[in-house]
Amino acid sequence: MAAIRVLQLKKYFQIPVTQPGFLRGVKSFFKKKYKEVRAIDGISFEIKEGELVGFIGPNGAGKTTTLKCLAGILYPTTGEVSVLDFTPWERKAEFLKKIALVAGQKNQLLWDLPPLETFALNREIYDISKEDYEEILNELTELLEIKDILKIQVRKLSLGQRMKCELVAALIHRPKVLFLDEPTIGLDVVMQEKMRNFIKEYNRKYKATILLTSHYMGDVKELCERVMIINKGGMIFDGKFSEIVEKYAPFKILEVVFAKEIDLKKLDEIGEVKELNFPKAQILVPRETSNAAAAELLHHFPVADLNIGEVPIEDVIRQVFTGSR
Repeated sequence: MAAIRVLQLKKYFQIPVTQPGFLRGVKSFFKKKYKEVRAIDGISFEIKEGELVGFIGPNGAGKTTTLKCLAGILYPTTGEVSVLDFTPWERKAEFLKKIALVAGQKNQLLWDLPPLETFALNREIYDISKEDYEEILNELTELLEIKDILKIQVRKLSLGQRMKCELVAALIHRPKVLFLDEPTIGLDVVMQEKMRNFIKEYNRKYKATILLTSHYMGDVKELCERVMIINKGGMIFDGKFSEIVEKYAPFKILEVVFAKEIDLKKLDEIGEVKELNFPKAQILVPRETSNAAAAELLHHFPVADLNIGEVPIEDVIRQVFTGSR
């Protein structure tokens, strides 16, 4: 069963254009000109209940605008959207109790108060019973390991601690659909991993439907089997993450460390040398011949260490957008 249905969704904005120069600027103040920006330009997709889907694209591609339409914050120009059989922009109370939008750069915590005060406020807003509230709060704070910071002023918490508390505030009503917009932005590597583990566990435990945007490809790679790629307001890919690699990364990288000096020109016979800093080298070879190329390296060169690796996912996504390697 589909939790989210989107059909030919479009969202256009009219942006005022200011002419350069003082006189032209004054003139444009009285007679404004506008240009049309197509943030979303006719995308369609469905997401099943319990799916965790990655939603990626460059800056300005339309990701956040799409999430805001799905959450009912923005009214679309045209198109049909259904989330849990609700029309989002009608903003019905029952709908709002079943969804949550978490943006890594936006805060709902009360800055001068402890996180516990925001959680208590949200309990009243969502009309959660005391028993349910205490059960949910205990589960979430235990999963995120933040029981010891709940009574500390938000302004005194680290970025990672604040992000965890933001998640609790958004999830205190156990939403069935969760829109995550850059949830790990600004976090260090350790905190990113902890946040990913939490998102994965929340999806598993509550069978929540999650749509995730992120510039960190590690988030998408670790969490999402299915990926939707948007660019300039249009959908350019919707499928399994593994299909992106197969389609746009037909190569593997041989990472080799040599035991002694070699004739570097002979490396070109193995594949495309992407990086060379003796004794280390990276060689790009076709995926289907990577094992044979590795065997040839071992047979003809003094190899101290050899690893067959994947092309970095950032490079794969870059090729999706530019067609370059």
